[in-house]
Parts: sequence; structure tokens; C-alpha cells
Amino acid sequence: MRAIITTAYGSPEIFKLDNIAKPEPKANEILIRIHASSVTKADTMMRTGKPYIGRLMIGLTKPKNPIWGTGFAGVVEAVGSEVTRFKTGDKVFGENLANMGTYAEYVNVPQDGIVAHLPAHLSFEEAAGLCDGGVTSLNFLSNLGMVKKGQKVLINGASGSLGTAAVQIAKYFGAEVTGVCSSRNVEMVLELGADQVIDYTEHDFTQNTHSYDLIYDTVGMRSFAECREALTENGIYASPVLGMPLLYDMMKTSVFGKKKAKFSATGALPKKEIKRLLHILIQIIEAGKLKGIIDRTYALEEVAVAHEYIETGHKKGNVVIKPTLTA
Repeated sequence: MRAIITTAYGSPEIFKLDNIAKPEPKANEILIRIHASSVTKADTMMRTGKPYIGRLMIGLTKPKNPIWGTGFAGVVEAVGSEVTRFKTGDKVFGENLANMGTYAEYVNVPQDGIVAHLPAHLSFEEAAGLCDGGVTSLNFLSNLGMVKKGQKVLINGASGSLGTAAVQIAKYFGAEVTGVCSSRNVEMVLELGADQVIDYTEHDFTQNTHSYDLIYDTVGMRSFAECREALTENGIYASPVLGMPLLYDMMKTSVFGKKKAKFSATGALPKKEIKRLLHILIQIIEAGKLKGIIDRTYALEEVAVAHEYIETGHKKGNVVIKPTLTA
């Protein structure tokens, strides 16, 4: 099979297309022919090997897994002898967090892993990115933000993978949603259900007169200190982008004050919890309240180009790789 091999940290040029043996599923695994896989902002950060603390999980001097990528959607081609939940021909999607390997034509996934049957009306392309953006945002909105009907939620970076999912999920929970994005994405964020949209090129949301029960900074561009005055008395600032300032604010606010700063590494949650979140996400999808937003689609051999595009900071929704395409 064709796969993108990664043997070092660095620029997008580290990715090399190669032909390797198609994997065989173990007794408890399913072999999936990938129809679409996701490329995320987290992938581009991981590729650089920075911050260095991340290498404790992905490899100190070089990546432990030569084939990267976690989000996938495709068709089960073969099953191991102990598999009971899936059969050949099933359409599935999920996130292969433990072993990655989705920058390829095939991937093996444990049947008890982060994998589920594809909802009937969802395309492979839409599904490939929903676990990253959808499950992560569901974790932040539900577990960290504890969003309830009638609360006011602001989503900074509302046009990205996490943001587009967050707008829809927050509306599903009954929140009043304010999205923050650039002027070219205002209309899209409104169409996703946001009640108001702030164009950050013209207005600074931290300086307006409104306050929010949750500020979900999907891009980590504003600090807790900057957002403090825009939070309600018991408001929460949460971001999936961890740095020393956020770490300090988390420790400080865990002891002092009613306003809190929070972080969560969704992919590091117990598998049982991620599967619970995925089950809820599927319910939201099947209720017709969540759709995947596709910005660009690339061929497998264009993974480096996909990384370069994401690093421009102009991505809307999800970027998808289709192994069956040719560049």
C-alpha cells in the first residue's frame, strides 16, 4: 500500500511517499481501507517536535510511529478472528490515537478502539475530521465548560475545525453563541448557528461590554488574563493550546477566585471517556445538528502541501486527505 513515512521532526518536507506491505489485522483488529483522513493543526505542531515536552509521548529524537495521522473514515476490508462488532463492508469512522497510521491507504484499528459505524447521511470526508474537532469541542463544552441552556458562550477561532464543531454543539446544548473569526468567515459561522459573530480584524471581544459564561479559545490566541473581564462572575476560560501562561493561570485559579482557567488534552483521556463522547457526538449528528465543514481536499502525496496550507492560519473547518486521489 501507499503511505506517507515520517522519520524526523521538521518542515513539511520530512514527509515521504512510500510503498509498504498492507497490514494484516490481528485477532481483535479490523483492517480499514481509508477513503478519507484528516490533517489537523495538532498534526502540524507535532511535526515540528515542539514544544519538546510533547516528545515524551511521540518520540524523543524521532517519531515513534513512522506513519502519522489519526482521523479516518473508510470501509472495513477484513476482520480479525475475535472481532464481533464489525464485518467486512461496514462503513466506519474514528480516531486511531494509540498507533496513528492514517496517512495511508489502509489502517488497522482495534475493534474496541475509537471507531464507530458511519451515520447514514455522513460522507467519508465529513466524518474524517469530526472526531478531532467534534470530540475535542464536546469535551471542552460539556466536561470543562459544563454548558447549559441559556448560557452565553464565546468561541474564539469559530471558523476552524474545533470552532465550527463548537458553534454547532453549543447551539445543540441551547447556549447563546458568539463566534469570533475573520471577516471572510463571518457568513459561514452565522450559517452554522452562531447568534452573533465578531470580526476580530475590526473588534476586540475582550474590550466589549458583554460577558460570557464560557470563553472557548480554540486557537489559544488570547490569554486568561486578557479574557478575565469578559467572563461572568463564575466564568470559565478554556483552551486546548497549553503553554506556561495557561498552566500558571490554571494553578492560580484552582485556588483563588471564582473565574477559572482550564485545559484538557482530549486525546489523553481514558478510552472509555473518549468513546462516551463519541457516542454523544453521533447522537448530535443523527439529530441533524452537526455537520462537518470541508475546506480543502488533497491527494495522499500532497500531505506536505496540506500542512503548509494549515500553517497559513486560513483554514476553514477541516482539511482532508483522500488516498484514492492523484495529485
